[in-house]
Amino acid sequence: MLSNDALQGHLGAIARDGYTIVEDAISTDVLDALTDDLTRLEQLFEVVPSPNVFEGANTLRVYNLLALSDVWQQVPVHEHVLPIVEGVLDRGCLISSLSSIRIQPHETPQPIHADDQLMPLTKPHAPTVCNSMWALTDFTDANGATRIMPGTHLADHSPNYGEEYVSIPAEMPKGSVLIWHGSLWHGGGANTTADDRIGIAMNYCAGWVRQQENQQLGIPVEVARTFSPRLRELVGYSVYNMLIGHINKHSPVEILDAAPGATPMVWDAV
Repeated sequence: MLSNDALQGHLGAIARDGYTIVEDAISTDVLDALTDDLTRLEQLFEVVPSPNVFEGANTLRVYNLLALSDVWQQVPVHEHVLPIVEGVLDRGCLISSLSSIRIQPHETPQPIHADDQLMPLTKPHAPTVCNSMWALTDFTDANGATRIMPGTHLADHSPNYGEEYVSIPAEMPKGSVLIWHGSLWHGGGANTTADDRIGIAMNYCAGWVRQQENQQLGIPVEVARTFSPRLRELVGYSVYNMLIGHINKHSPVEILDAAPGATPMVWDAV
């Protein structure tokens, strides 16, 4: 569990620089379990690179991981990561997407971008997205560590897609987690080594923002029923600020429990 001093330090870094790195965040047994299952999934689905510059010509990605194996259920709620995300957004935040990014040798740099770039909001603005990258291997300048541009989350515009910018590598040892404000300019790095750089993109959004991956349709109901109460809330079986996401004045979590419950709504409280 993060101490309050550590939590405030990470939140201060994100407010100032747009990012923070939590070292030694993930235990070795969790890292090994995630790596093993990811390899299994890549082989099972015969994953190959996508034919576009953004996803990478030498990068393997697996999406919607929560629907594929229960080992991934521990990722969104991790005690060393989620409190920081909640501090940037709030406790009503949602899982936007959970996917893997295996940058293989000979990969070129990903275009610099901001994760909230497609949102039609004037910048700078309150955070709508807070994302994280779990290092399942060491992240180095040579193997494709995420490239970041500190302070750009405060800019009044997003980067021009495809334009070259001066950035720095977010180098971190295996087991670390990079967490950043969704407006921060960044991109995957080039891999000039002979080894893969493996990361897990655990992305969150504010509770009033549409999720990048449709969690309610992408995750079978029978799988969602196995989730912990907090994970159910994070995928969207919840109501934000007593209003957003309700079904006839009831929380959608009742679909999972098949039992109605009292759900306070904003108009009943005012």
